[in-house]
Amino acid sequence: MSQRLGRYIRVLKLFWSAAIASEMEYRINFIIAAISSLTNLTGSIFGLSLFYRNGYTFSGWPWSAALLVLGIFTFFQGFSATFLAPNLNRIVHHVQQGTLDFVLLKPIRSQFWLSIHTISPWGTPDIIFGLLIIFYAGTQLKLRIDQYLLSIFPLTCGLIILYSLWFMLGSTSIWFVKIYNITEVLRGLLEAGRYPIVAYPAVYRFFFTFIVPVAFLTTIPAQTMLGKIEFTWLIGAFLLSIILLFISTQFWRFALRFYTSASS
Repeated sequence: MSQRLGRYIRVLKLFWSAAIASEMEYRINFIIAAISSLTNLTGSIFGLSLFYRNGYTFSGWPWSAALLVLGIFTFFQGFSATFLAPNLNRIVHHVQQGTLDFVLLKPIRSQFWLSIHTISPWGTPDIIFGLLIIFYAGTQLKLRIDQYLLSIFPLTCGLIILYSLWFMLGSTSIWFVKIYNITEVLRGLLEAGRYPIVAYPAVYRFFFTFIVPVAFLTTIPAQTMLGKIEFTWLIGAFLLSIILLFISTQFWRFALRFYTSASS
């Protein structure tokens, strides 16, 4: 088991070092990405401030707490751009070009290869800006180090949930080759995570909690950091992440039964 894990880690290092070396050929792109991220973040903060400038607050969410949610959302946005989008959006390309055949023939799990084969450093500005906002809001709220550490658990669950949903959508390209619009719909729905879930009417809160679990990505980690979360929600986040990860693996195996290779 440890020998196999070591092999996968070595392969991962080779993948990412090659990807970063390739991307660094165009270093000006990093500056452009940083400027774009800063512009988008400024717009998000301005949009959030419109709710609070006349003394209005989301129920139980003062300005600094709402800013904490925005910081977590920005972090997730950077994580998606760095790790998920460069890999999972290419599943469609592999199916269209027939290069999925070569992936399936490799002596490692195809889901592993498709999920982490490459990395894009252009999402790191969002990760950095997101962490800066989190720590700034935490300073205003006088959060302790243990509160930050407690939030790592629901944040990890949120990352697994996001990955699983995205991978399952990518897997449907075996049946429906042009699914770019579907992934854009998912990304559009995830935009709801930039505000606390209480900002939405009851119907939308239900939808963004139990149908498209946006609340588990940003609001629940923020509540954990603030010490306002019920233990049952943490258990729910853990179970949901494990179930969705399992379903994504089984769904991929099921989808491969219908894959017609380029050589057939």
